Amino acid sequence: MTFALFLPSSHGTLLRSKNGQSTPAIYWLSGLTCDDTNFCTKASAAAFGAADREGVALVIPDTSPRGEDIADDDAYDLGRGAGFYVDATEGQWSDHYNMYSYINEELPSILEEKYGVGVRAKSIFGHSMGGHGALTIAMKDPANWASVSAFAPICNPTKCGWGEKAFTNYLGSVEAGKEYDATLLIETRGPFVEYDDILIDQGLGDEFLADGQLRPESLEEAANRVGQAVTLRRHPDYDHSYYFISSFVDDHISFHARRLRKKQGVQRAAMSTEGSALLSSTAGKPITCKAMVARAPKEPLSCETITVDPPRAGEVRVKVIANALCHTDIYTLDGYDPEGLFPCILGHEAGCIVESVGEGVTSVRPGDHVIPCYTPQCARPDCIFCQSPKTNLCPAIRGTQGQGVMPDGTKRFKDEDGKPIFHFMGCSTMSEYTVLSEISCAKISKEAPLEKACLFGCGVSTGLGAVWNTCKVETDASVAVFGLGAVGLAVIQGAKMAGASKIIAVDINPAKFDMARKLGATDTVDSSGLDKPIAQHIAGDLTPWGVDYSFDCTGNVDVMRAALECAHRGWGTSCVIGVAASGHEISTRPFQLVTGRIWKGTAFGGFKSRTDVPSLVDRMVSGELPVDHYITHTFDGVEKTNEAIDELHGGSCLRAVVQY
Repeated sequence: MTFALFLPSSHGTLLRSKNGQSTPAIYWLSGLTCDDTNFCTKASAAAFGAADREGVALVIPDTSPRGEDIADDDAYDLGRGAGFYVDATEGQWSDHYNMYSYINEELPSILEEKYGVGVRAKSIFGHSMGGHGALTIAMKDPANWASVSAFAPICNPTKCGWGEKAFTNYLGSVEAGKEYDATLLIETRGPFVEYDDILIDQGLGDEFLADGQLRPESLEEAANRVGQAVTLRRHPDYDHSYYFISSFVDDHISFHARRLRKKQGVQRAAMSTEGSALLSSTAGKPITCKAMVARAPKEPLSCETITVDPPRAGEVRVKVIANALCHTDIYTLDGYDPEGLFPCILGHEAGCIVESVGEGVTSVRPGDHVIPCYTPQCARPDCIFCQSPKTNLCPAIRGTQGQGVMPDGTKRFKDEDGKPIFHFMGCSTMSEYTVLSEISCAKISKEAPLEKACLFGCGVSTGLGAVWNTCKVETDASVAVFGLGAVGLAVIQGAKMAGASKIIAVDINPAKFDMARKLGATDTVDSSGLDKPIAQHIAGDLTPWGVDYSFDCTGNVDVMRAALECAHRGWGTSCVIGVAASGHEISTRPFQLVTGRIWKGTAFGGFKSRTDVPSLVDRMVSGELPVDHYITHTFDGVEKTNEAIDELHGGSCLRAVVQY
């Protein structure tokens, strides 16, 4: 049997994931006379673009066995190209025409073993005969499929010519075909609690609808009788062709992707619950683990065995599952951070599981999934910062955090000689275990994969929040983004989601422009190749008066000035996101501000960590806020962190995620 397989760009990352989950798969079943090529050539690029966007694989099998020794018939609706997705029991057909078992069992086992695709997470859809196949396969084995949809399916085959012919030949009688009739399966086995909805699209100009081959009304009536949710969308003038499919295939892929994410999330939550019992065995005891220790500036990290003490009052000890490298870590390691203390354990962008909690901790408990946040949120009624909608800069533990210690002034890390090691940004996630203040722990859904959710610990949140919170970019605004690392790309993504109509992406590395355009950039500028200052190019060539909003994501004070000076006369706002090296100062002519420009900055995008990060993660889980594109490199084991740092220095890395 031949099949086609499309793998999304995120497949490599998931294949290397240590959480036991794979790239989810959507199986497409074609109609009469088709093979594995029809969908690939006629469903339009929209299908594959949508699959890549949603991070799902597409599996496109043939419609029947093929070959000289395979039984066939002269009629187009029997034999090769017309397997009808049944397991044949009669005569010449029984040896090879076992399409039901092939789709439901044999092909999935091959794909799971050889490609790591669809393991415990697959959905199914199809067209015409393939729509019939998708519906019946999903209804006969609902535990095996996350969702099902169809285009112009043969809904009641025991009552139509195509079905009567197929069942009589393959199974011996129409009566035997009842177990492959979607309408009858709904009546006898429905409602299916596994399927919150079944999506069906039907063209009203379909010639096979008119002659009674499809009968969607029968399935709809049966579903209504038993209370099965079915969304049957009727489209005037659309016929039975692949033009019809290409018009709505994006909807179907999104329909399945949402349900696949939910199924994988439920699986992750179950795995986490099973593992939380193991965590309790170490509560109250020191833990020995591996960590990457920064002994001195500008030196490689040292992989060492350290001791992590139990959490004290108001503290939480966590097991770090995944850590993403941020340029702030490298900034400190390279000696540019005036608060940098050595030896220390860097890292502040991680996904973790709570191992144990100290006295008085009530907001999290062992087994919970959390994102450590360097910007805490005490949420005390007397904290004017937490209670104000104007800022997220809670100062509750800022003093001790900058000194590399816990809020009580002590440390929780010791090296093999028993000497203390400084904390970093209140997080220190380049260690298999770390201790956090409770007010730095954002509790998130267990449905979220921690190797993706970790990105919300710093860079991605900062870029999005600069747009949504700090500047509140509105629909139809114009935006310029300087620096196309992960933060800059997050600004572009956030601006696109906010409805900005013009998004100018600026960098000196044109290799970054492709991703910027994919995320929403309308213009790209290599500022190193201009014959005039970039501010004049933007406020003069690309726009008459400048952009409504500009964002510096470089940390370069000269770029910060350029970003301000390309902001629109009278109302333009420029936001500083990048962190400049110690001792550097910004400057501009006062006239730039007198003429209405606003210069502001942001930390963590203005998000209040414990309140807002869980919502961001929920939006990722729902598919509304994809982040896969930021993860360009993955590594296994905390000891691989130096290799990840090398990649980050290489210029092609947005985020390197190290899974412990």
